Amino acid sequence: MTALPERYKDAVQFAFGDTPTLMDELLALVLSGRKTATCGALRDVKDAQEPMPEVGRRDVVLDGAGKPAAVIETTEVRICRFDAVDADFARDEGEGDLSLAHWREAHEAYFARNGGFAPDMELICERFRLVETLNADKNA
Repeated sequence: MTALPERYKDAVQFAFGDTPTLMDELLALVLSGRKTATCGALRDVKDAQEPMPEVGRRDVVLDGAGKPAAVIETTEVRICRFDAVDADFARDEGEGDLSLAHWREAHEAYFARNGGFAPDMELICERFRLVETLNADKNA
């Protein structure tokens, strides 16, 4: 198992996606540099009383097996309605064909299966940079 470096022991840990397969797919996009943004429903953070992303904070990204795989640093956070997300943000999410149409279709399905979807729902839109890859071979 990947050992978490001491400097990240108190970091927020999370995985992109809602299934192990999707978690690994999205992590691969982060590691390749294609995915530099993400979003989540504001209601989910409020309901779960999870910490809001903060510019400058470093978080540990988990893989589909729940193992630490990478560290990202938040560079921008804004609240935006789903129907106001623009093509630049959709592209920076790095998924599919990078189009706004694909982003809307995939994210509508994601939110529908994770608590409900509405075109005017508020999202936490976050941009980030990859800081470090956590690899069992490097950190053993």
